[in-house]
Amino acid sequence: MTPEMPDVTRARHGRPVHHWRRDVVELAALFTAVAVADAVANLIGHGPDGPALLMISAIVLAATAGFHVWWSRRHGHAPPVSDTGARPTAVTRPAGPSEQPGAPETGLTGPGTLWRMRTTVRDEPGSLAALCTALAGHRVDILSLQTHPLADGTVDEFLLRAPGALPAADLTRAVALAGGTSTWIERADAHDLVDAPTRVLGLAARTALDASELPLALRQLLGRCTIRSLPATPAGGGPGPLPVPAEGVLEDTVMRLPAPEGGVLTVERPYLPFTPTEFARARALVELDGRLGPRMPRGHDVLTLPEGDDITVRRVDTGDLPAARAMHERCSARTLGLRYHGPVGDADRYLNHLLSPRFGRTLAAQTGSGRIVGLGHLLWDGDETEVALLVEDEWQRRGVGGELLGRLVGMAAEAGCASVYAVTKASNTGMIATMRALGLPLDYQIEEGTLVITARLDAPPESSASPLGPVTPYRLTDPAHRD
Repeated sequence: MTPEMPDVTRARHGRPVHHWRRDVVELAALFTAVAVADAVANLIGHGPDGPALLMISAIVLAATAGFHVWWSRRHGHAPPVSDTGARPTAVTRPAGPSEQPGAPETGLTGPGTLWRMRTTVRDEPGSLAALCTALAGHRVDILSLQTHPLADGTVDEFLLRAPGALPAADLTRAVALAGGTSTWIERADAHDLVDAPTRVLGLAARTALDASELPLALRQLLGRCTIRSLPATPAGGGPGPLPVPAEGVLEDTVMRLPAPEGGVLTVERPYLPFTPTEFARARALVELDGRLGPRMPRGHDVLTLPEGDDITVRRVDTGDLPAARAMHERCSARTLGLRYHGPVGDADRYLNHLLSPRFGRTLAAQTGSGRIVGLGHLLWDGDETEVALLVEDEWQRRGVGGELLGRLVGMAAEAGCASVYAVTKASNTGMIATMRALGLPLDYQIEEGTLVITARLDAPPESSASPLGPVTPYRLTDPAHRD
């Protein structure tokens, strides 16, 4: 459904134009030429040089006819010249404001606005052309177009550049008058300028390198959505989710896919139904992740603490579960209670969930011998982000928690998070001091002895996380990370 430039031999509605006046004139000229030729032949044909003159006349007529045919083929289908003297250029998208021949000035100035718009049209010839004409009438430039075929129509997804003073309501009204239904529109940015195949290939490459990139890839592929990973065996006990077929299930605004690690991956986007094309792309990413198995970048930092001890900070996952449980055993009941805010005996069963890259990122601080002495979690809670720390008793107040927290906050900032929060007890002076050491604006809320400290990421943290990779918000349904 790529829009085409209008053909000069066609009327506005696509029917051929029959130039009958030109045909009559050419027919009259033909008969006149025949009569003149007959008279000339009768006049000179009986003279002494008649045959030679007739032969020369035939050659001249043939050369003239050939020149006429060549000239007609070269210039007969050229587009008309506009009032400004410029000839319109053939393009593969509707002409923007600067490309419309003789387009009147509207007085709209200032930078344009990028919009992502999606609308449903009838799957019939001319439907897309009507939309493009309506957008061109408002001096809107179409930068890219994707089509999503449906059973009874087509969903057209546009990336538009509109005049800055043109409101979204005028755009949707123009599209509705041109035949578009179920229209949705939102602001876009420069990242949306990448074409769809390039973006999908890039997301697949990131997913192939790091298992924790799957949530990020799905969010960038599908836009604002809620992703829930439902484990086959919940950490808190009870029955798991109902299994889904291997090919997944698409139900309007919800898609369910088999999770690579077991269980069900649910993606919801209540404001906009998923199309079969989007479902197929999401399913392909999840299948790629499942086929490649567990994987994680192995970047790490070697740090020297103020007391002179060297520690290594690196990312960890479920493969480090035995070492994390061993650290739990070395921690006192008070330390575990400050971290998990609940029964100490339940701490171990949450570790598998916390270390899974599906629910966030985990950093570990380990000694030269490989013993883990600190864990830092960055956990996705919808549009918010939680940070949590656990440091072995013997290594507390030596800078381990500060190093972990600084890197976690740096990762959250790289993901575009507006803030991070920590849930602890009001008596946990160590966590409070570590949050204050970030140098960021803090908000405090206390409810029944539970303290929630929120850090606004208005300024960059003191520590960076360059070798440990970017992150993205990821909604959780299992409340274990809050216990």
